[in-house]
Amino acid sequence: MSLSGIQLNNLTPLLVVIVNYRTPSLTIDCLRSLVGEVRSLPGTRVVVTDNDSGDGSVERIGAAIETEGWGDWVSLMPLEQNGGFAYGNNAAIRPTLQSSSPPPYILLLNPDTVVRSGALKTLVDFMNEHPNVGIAGSRLEEPDGTTQYSAFRFHTILSELDLSLRLGILTRLLSRWVVAPPISRKACQTNWVAGASMIVRSEVFETAGLMDEEYFMYYEEMDFCLQAKRAGWSCWYVPQSRVVHLVGQSSGVTDTKRPPKRLPRYWFDSRRRYFLKNHGWLYAAVADATWIFGFTLWRGRRAIQQKPDKDPPKLLGDFLLNSVFLKGGQV
Repeated sequence: MSLSGIQLNNLTPLLVVIVNYRTPSLTIDCLRSLVGEVRSLPGTRVVVTDNDSGDGSVERIGAAIETEGWGDWVSLMPLEQNGGFAYGNNAAIRPTLQSSSPPPYILLLNPDTVVRSGALKTLVDFMNEHPNVGIAGSRLEEPDGTTQYSAFRFHTILSELDLSLRLGILTRLLSRWVVAPPISRKACQTNWVAGASMIVRSEVFETAGLMDEEYFMYYEEMDFCLQAKRAGWSCWYVPQSRVVHLVGQSSGVTDTKRPPKRLPRYWFDSRRRYFLKNHGWLYAAVADATWIFGFTLWRGRRAIQQKPDKDPPKLLGDFLLNSVFLKGGQV
């Protein structure tokens, strides 16, 4: 598959990849926010891949590129199927790495983002100054500037207990394993960063491989950062790079401004794959059992204390049906 007209050369400092699926208006707004960034990083190119949206996205985005005069730095790549987040990104990354002069950095950027001024240059400058860093992520925030969690620890059995039980004293005791630690105001090393705005050194793909396309959505960026760590690369959070993230606009799963939706099967598939692939069946089974135990206790405590029910519908039943106990140990 070609890059649909994008010409890479040794002066291209950065390739930005945006995966669209039925969010053409958001994608166009995201591209509009990149105009100043492209000017500050001459030679930067953007590829928008479309995961077979089938809703007129390709036509609308293509028309915006032509109307706005973005054609010299934006390319549109329609794909033949909706293969998920990793698939959509890899479709642009793979031919880029195989080109005669791949850029030093590739940025994964969600369509439901608006880039603040200087965000991309800040990431590129950070990577230039820290040659041993393989991955870096932006500070994600609400439109009003409220910070979102975007730097995390890897999921473990203990973090599953904390996530499911939701007990303050336990969270304090397990502070070293809490998935979302306190948000740092300074650049700091972390286990993994959100894929909504994540810059990757091209050599990372060569040593750790591309993103795992067996993940449809969710957990793929955590898995990718783990593979990069195992290949010797560090991951950093760079809060000076600020990006507005309109959470959950593509899937609706993580949108905190609406009543929670029932989690789709691919969320459970991704979680199960992460533990099986990286830790084996026994560890995954203990992680599942720990979550089930903690969540059952939480539901009882929630009912007794009459706390509001903010859990997705049918969560416990769906978790059991998609656990390794019923789905087995196939990765």
